[in-house]
Amino acid sequence: MNIALVSYLDKGKYNSTTVEEEDEKLLAFLTAKGLNIQMVIWNDPSVNWDNFQIAILKSPWDYFDLFSDFVCWLDLMEQKKIKLLNPIEVVRWNMDKHYLKQIAEAGLAIVPSIFLNKNTNVDLASYLLHFNTDKLIVKPCISGGAKNTFKVTAEHVTALNEQLNKLLTEEDFIVQPFLPEILDQGEWSFIFFNGRFSHALIKQAKPGDFRVQPAFGGSVHPQQPTKELIDTAAQYVNHFAKGCLYARVDGTFVNDNFLLMELELIEPFLFLNTDQQNYERYYQALMKLLSPERDYK
Repeated sequence: MNIALVSYLDKGKYNSTTVEEEDEKLLAFLTAKGLNIQMVIWNDPSVNWDNFQIAILKSPWDYFDLFSDFVCWLDLMEQKKIKLLNPIEVVRWNMDKHYLKQIAEAGLAIVPSIFLNKNTNVDLASYLLHFNTDKLIVKPCISGGAKNTFKVTAEHVTALNEQLNKLLTEEDFIVQPFLPEILDQGEWSFIFFNGRFSHALIKQAKPGDFRVQPAFGGSVHPQQPTKELIDTAAQYVNHFAKGCLYARVDGTFVNDNFLLMELELIEPFLFLNTDQQNYERYYQALMKLLSPERDYK
C-alpha cells in the first residue's frame, strides 16, 4: 500500500520560527512504523497518482489560492479511486464557510454569522448595528491563513467598505462580531483523530494583533480540558466529521458557552509537537481507518 502525505509548494508564505516542521516529523514517525509513505505536493504535475492507493491531506495550504485547480485535483482522486483522508465529500463540504450555517441548523453553537453574496454591495456599518458591537471580523468564505481577513471598527468602516465591495466582485464573504474573549482568553483548539480526542490547546494573539496563527506571532499553550469540554467539542466531530482521520474544533467561550469558529477538516496544523504521544495517536487512528477490522491498541 503506497501512501501520499499531501503538502503544497512552499514559497515561504507560512514560514515562522514558532512553527515546527510538523510534516517532516510526522513523515519520519510514520515511516519508522513501517508505512510506505512519501511527501507529495498536490499539484506537482510530475506525480504519477496511479502509484498511490491512499492520500492523506496534511498541508495543502495554498488550496484556496488555487481553488479551481484543487477542485479538479479532488475530482482526479475520485476518478482514480484513491482513498482520500479526510474523505473527498467532507473536504468539498468543508472548503466553503457556508458549512457553518448547516452546523447551526443542526443545533450546535457557532459564532453569530452573516453571509455576504458575491456581487452584492454592502455597508459594514449596518452589521455593527445588527450585532450591537463596535468591531467586526470579515473574511472570505473560501480562505485560510487569515487571507483577506479584516477587523472592522466604526473609525475605519468607510475605507473598508470600499475595499470589501471590490473583493465582493470576486467571492462571498462572512461577517461576524469580533469577540473580545479571543484576546482575553484565547482561541481553543480541540484535536481529534478518527473521532477520538487527542489533545487541546489555547492559541493567543501577540499584543496588538487579533490573529492567533503562529505565522502572525501567535503563541500556543497546551491544555488539559475537562471531560465536559471534550464532550462539547466532540459533538461537532460526531455530527460532521465521521470517518475523518483528523478534525480540529476551533472556538472560544462566551459567558461559559462554547462557540465554534471553524471546524477544520482540510489542512489544519495539528500541533503534534505539544505531546510526543500525539504522533502515536495519529498513527493508531490512521491504521484503524485503513484496516478497521484490526485492533491496534
